[in-house]
Amino acid sequence: MAATLPHIDSARVKELMERERARLHTRTVRSGELFARAAAVMPRGVPSGFQASDPWPTYLSHGSGATVWDVDGNEYADFHNGFGVMCVGHANPVIAAAVSERMALGTHFAAPTEGSIVVAEELRRRWGLPAWRFTNSGTESTMDAVHLARGATGRDVMVKIEGTYHGHHDAVMVSVKPPPDRMGPRSAPVPVPYGEGFAPGTAEATRVVPFNDADALRAVLDERVAGVIMEPAMMNVNIVPPVPGYLEAVRAACDEAGALLIFDEVKTGAAVAAGGATELYGVTPDVVCLAKAMCGGLPGGAVGMTAALGELIAEGRVKQQGTFNGNPLTMAAAEATLLRVLTDDAYRALHAANERLMAECDRVIETYALPAHTVGMGSKGCVVMSPEPVLEYRDYLTKIHHELTDLAWLFHMNRGVFMTPGQDEEWTLSVMHSGADRQRYVDAFETFAREVTAR
Repeated sequence: MAATLPHIDSARVKELMERERARLHTRTVRSGELFARAAAVMPRGVPSGFQASDPWPTYLSHGSGATVWDVDGNEYADFHNGFGVMCVGHANPVIAAAVSERMALGTHFAAPTEGSIVVAEELRRRWGLPAWRFTNSGTESTMDAVHLARGATGRDVMVKIEGTYHGHHDAVMVSVKPPPDRMGPRSAPVPVPYGEGFAPGTAEATRVVPFNDADALRAVLDERVAGVIMEPAMMNVNIVPPVPGYLEAVRAACDEAGALLIFDEVKTGAAVAAGGATELYGVTPDVVCLAKAMCGGLPGGAVGMTAALGELIAEGRVKQQGTFNGNPLTMAAAEATLLRVLTDDAYRALHAANERLMAECDRVIETYALPAHTVGMGSKGCVVMSPEPVLEYRDYLTKIHHELTDLAWLFHMNRGVFMTPGQDEEWTLSVMHSGADRQRYVDAFETFAREVTAR
C-alpha cells in the first residue's frame, strides 16, 4: 500500500488531477485523432507498450536541440529525451553530419566496417573491459550477457533485482514491478512472470533479491547460479542509487560463488559518465550491457566482457550474432557521439547542470514543505515524492506518494515540459539544454508545488 499524503489535502489533489487531465486532453486533440487511427492497426495504438498513456499518448512531430513539438503544435522543453537516449540533443548537427556522410556511402552490408573497430576501441577505453560485440538494443545486450554467464559457468540459474527491467527476453522478464499480492515476503521473494507467454519453469530459473541488500544476495548464491544481472543504480523506479559498499559486496559475493557479475548499463552507460556507473562507483563487472545514449539516437547497443568471456564467443561456444550488429549508420552515430559530442567537457557540464537543477528543485521542496527529495547522477535526476530515502522496489511501493508523481507529470506537460509517461518521474538532460530550459522545468514544478499545497 502506498504512503498516505501528509499535510496535503487529498480532495485538492483529486480536483487538480481532473483539471489538469482535462487541460491536457484539450491541448492534444490531434494526438487523440492519430491515436484513433493507430489503435486500428497497433495494439493500444503504439509501437511499444512503454509509449502508451491514458487516454492517449502525445504524438510528436519533430525536435531540435532541447525542444520537441507535438502534432498539435505545442512546444516543449524535452526532459524525457527518448527514455534517456538523447543526451546529444535532437537533430545534433555533429551526429546528423556523420550519419548523412555514412548514408551516402551505403547504409548496410552485413559485413564489418572500420567504424565498429573505432567504437569498440573507445568503449574499451571507457569501461576497461577488453572484448566487445555489438547489438541492436538493450534487450539484445542483456540477452547476450545471460548466454555468456550460462555458457561460461555451465550453470542455469540467473539472479536479478526485484523490480528491475532488463529487456524483453525470458530470463529477465521476471519480477518487473510485480504486484504486491504476488511477490511474497521480502525474505523469500517469489519470481513473478512479467505477463504471459512463458514456458513452464521460466520464472523459477530466475531468482529475485532486493536491491541494496548484499546479505540477501549471498543467501541465494549457490552452485546452480550462473550470474547476477543488475543495474548498478536502479533506474525504473525513479532513481535508486547503491548504498556505500553495496556494489563492492556484490562483486565479492559473485567472485566467491563463481558467478558472473553483469551490469545492465543500458540507462546509465554514456549518460552519467564517460564510463557510466562503472566509472562512478569504481566496481568493474564481468559483463557490461549498453544501448540508448551510446548511439546518439539510432537503435544500437553493445556488450563488453572480460578476455576469457570474449574467447567463448571467438571459439563459437557462445553464439552472438545478428544481421544488423555493427550497422554502419549506427556505428557512425556512435563514433560521433562518443568521440565528438559526449566528451569529458560535456560530462562535466552535464553534472554541473544536473546539480543546479536538483538544487532548485530542493529549494522548491523546502519552500512548500513537499514530502519529496531529489536524486541524480550525471545527466539524470528526479524528484522522488517521498520524504524518506528509497532503497529498493518495496520502498517504491510503500513510501512514494504516486498520486503526486502523476499530478506533477500533468503539470509539467501542460506547461511545456515533456516528461516520461508513467510514475517514474525522471529527467535526462542533454548537452543542448540551456539555463532557460532548466528554469522552465523549475517554474512548472514550483507551480505544481504551490497549487498542491494551497490551503
